[in-house]
Amino acid sequence: MGAFASVYHCLTYSSVHFPNPIKPIQLHLCRTSASPSDMDVTSSLGLYPLHRCKTLHLVRHAQGVHNVAGDIDFSNYLSEEYFDAHLTPLGWQQVDNLRKHVHETRLSKKIELVIVSPLLRTMQTAVGVFGGEGYNDGIDVPPLMVENAGESNRPAISSLNCPPFVAVELCREHLGVHPCDRRKSISEYRPVFPAIDFSLIDSDEDNLWETNSREKNEEIATRGIKFLNWLWTREEREIAVVTHSSFLYQTLSVFGNDCHPSVKSEICTHFANCELRSVVLVDKCMLGSDRATTNYPGKIPSGLYLPSDVADEKLSNDGAGK
Repeated sequence: MGAFASVYHCLTYSSVHFPNPIKPIQLHLCRTSASPSDMDVTSSLGLYPLHRCKTLHLVRHAQGVHNVAGDIDFSNYLSEEYFDAHLTPLGWQQVDNLRKHVHETRLSKKIELVIVSPLLRTMQTAVGVFGGEGYNDGIDVPPLMVENAGESNRPAISSLNCPPFVAVELCREHLGVHPCDRRKSISEYRPVFPAIDFSLIDSDEDNLWETNSREKNEEIATRGIKFLNWLWTREEREIAVVTHSSFLYQTLSVFGNDCHPSVKSEICTHFANCELRSVVLVDKCMLGSDRATTNYPGKIPSGLYLPSDVADEKLSNDGAGK
């Protein structure tokens, strides 16, 4: 499979082929002549060039009507009543709370792109959290969401002063059997979410969801890795992803096996509704060709101004060559 991702010091983006089902990947550090106490430090930290990192802000959608019904009786997930489920009033409160958080922390100013699963509940969450302010008629730009979209009883949301939004099928929820995870046609979504970019979705109808076949967990993880590979091709460095519980859990569970258990838990624990976690995606295998924008090459001086450690190394090398 393609490349891996990195959370804080431990999830690292590297070319790894994994069998089916996925097994834990163990990464081994190189030994040096450092003292044991030094090794304790170096084995617990990771150091990567900044231009080979992206920051991902992962968000699970807010509470949907299917979540409430499923908590009462799991078999409700099989009901057509919850086809492409919308957010509950509590879900919209969760959206408002997260929106307040991303503005208070100024995270909203850092995000360059919002990727969203093309289901109603994720798109409602994404535009509610990361979208512009209220939309006014007469503004010469389309809104992110029209008024009362998906029985929301909410005003329209502006696409001004916010990052672009792109819908991507790869980050959809567990596919098959459960109607809540089946999407409407893209032609139905476009008038409701006019400023979301649906151009990366090939099929108007939902050809991925099947009535009698449920996606396996390892297939979700494989799809998740493919999604992370695709994210790495984007030029943006700070990206929000609004997606689903099973997708996040199965994808992130592949990672963190070389970390302390508490860090592994930070990475892989199930997301609550409208929870946000920020992680770092790291290219360890030169998959990207981006050049550093903040590095400066400088020049090592010569003669009397040559640094002593460089002079020692030069003398050592000259002596070895005699």
